[in-house]
Amino acid sequence: MPLVRDGAAVSNAPSRRASRTLGAIRAFGLSRAGLITGFIAVHLATVLALLPVILDGGTEGDLPLYRRWAMDALAGYWPVIDFPWVYPAGALIPIVGAMLAGPALYQLTWLTLTAGANLIGIWVLTRGFRLRAAYPAAWYWLLTIVLLAPVSMLRLEGIAAPLTIAALILIARRPHVAGALIALATWIKVWPAALAAAAVTVSSRRWRIALGGILLSAGIITAAVLAGAGRDILSFLTVQSDRAIQLEAVIATPWVWGAVTEAPGTFIYQNTALATREIAGPGSRIAASAIDIAMVVAFALIAIVLLTARRRLSIARLSAAAHRRAELRLVVLGAFALTAALIVCNKVGSPQYMLWIAPIITVGLLVDRRRWIAVAWVMAGISLATSLIFPILYMPLVDGDPWAAAVLTVRNAGLIALFAWSCLELSRCAKDPAWLVAAQRRESGRQSTTAFVERSTREPAARTETTSPS
Repeated sequence: MPLVRDGAAVSNAPSRRASRTLGAIRAFGLSRAGLITGFIAVHLATVLALLPVILDGGTEGDLPLYRRWAMDALAGYWPVIDFPWVYPAGALIPIVGAMLAGPALYQLTWLTLTAGANLIGIWVLTRGFRLRAAYPAAWYWLLTIVLLAPVSMLRLEGIAAPLTIAALILIARRPHVAGALIALATWIKVWPAALAAAAVTVSSRRWRIALGGILLSAGIITAAVLAGAGRDILSFLTVQSDRAIQLEAVIATPWVWGAVTEAPGTFIYQNTALATREIAGPGSRIAASAIDIAMVVAFALIAIVLLTARRRLSIARLSAAAHRRAELRLVVLGAFALTAALIVCNKVGSPQYMLWIAPIITVGLLVDRRRWIAVAWVMAGISLATSLIFPILYMPLVDGDPWAAAVLTVRNAGLIALFAWSCLELSRCAKDPAWLVAAQRRESGRQSTTAFVERSTREPAARTETTSPS
């Protein structure tokens, strides 16, 4: 018997050591030093991976196009001002700003700007690294950057996405600043307008949010018009309106399989003007027109449900603190549903679109972890599948490879599932606003992380907040 006990003790020793090691790693990750180390490691790894390109004076991703626009602009031929442009005027800020150290260092300067934007997002999310309960959400954002590495640091979304994290967090505490950040992100890439719609529809601070956004927008529009933009200031709304269905779009899935199975009249082709692959086949043109209408209808229906939920919430018998928590959670949920609608009901499906909803999930993990944790895992899988599709499986997909098409199909099915989930959650909120605070009631003995998000920033800087997430 002693031998058996000794043997059991010996056999259990490795598992105990592994458990202690994992515990130490987890404790380090949830420390300030651990999160800062992780932030530096993620961005340093990106620089090291692209170091040969940087030393050669080259660029990767969408940056060759950005650099060309920036060089043309500094030579006197400006997007928006001299010709219609695919992006809003605010996108000129990072695109031209990355020329600060010259064209040869454009890649490095862009990575620096993106790292700065990510630092802003995580800084606000964690209250200057003081709110330890926000660390899991911050790590999730770093994980997203890694999983979407081909686009997270090499496209405009890498600048706009972390700004939306900061904006959502600041809605309750600094509505003017939140409105300005949402407006800035929208003038870089259009999709953050969905966040503005959710915030203005739901938040009791809507007028302050709107004022911040209006003032920032007025500044950008005034600067562009004075520079000679004229009617091209809104050209980004129409410049791609006549394009066909892109290969990776959710709605493209049936025609992708038609191309894989060599169905008559169905094929994938190169759109040389937009430098992208599109699909064609029976009914594809009708579907392209229909999906544009579907996007508007979906957006309107979600806005109506949000209005209903807000009105029910305003008359619900909740404490002031519970009402504030419910309102913030409804803003985040509404922003997610509206943004997911922009992706699912879209004839374009670029990989950077995943960076539209990942920031909202990041904030969701902070304000309502129980509701968002499963969504976060699904989104992590979607992000991984997206990076498998582009760039690894992209050319096989273009050539009609069934395995590549299967990965794309799973990714698109995941996006539909998340959109459906958000619509279901919103409908529950519209029926019973208490649904938004149900998780908080289950944790009646613990103070809510959301309370910290709402609290004024006029606290001693040295204080460290370690509340568990709700």
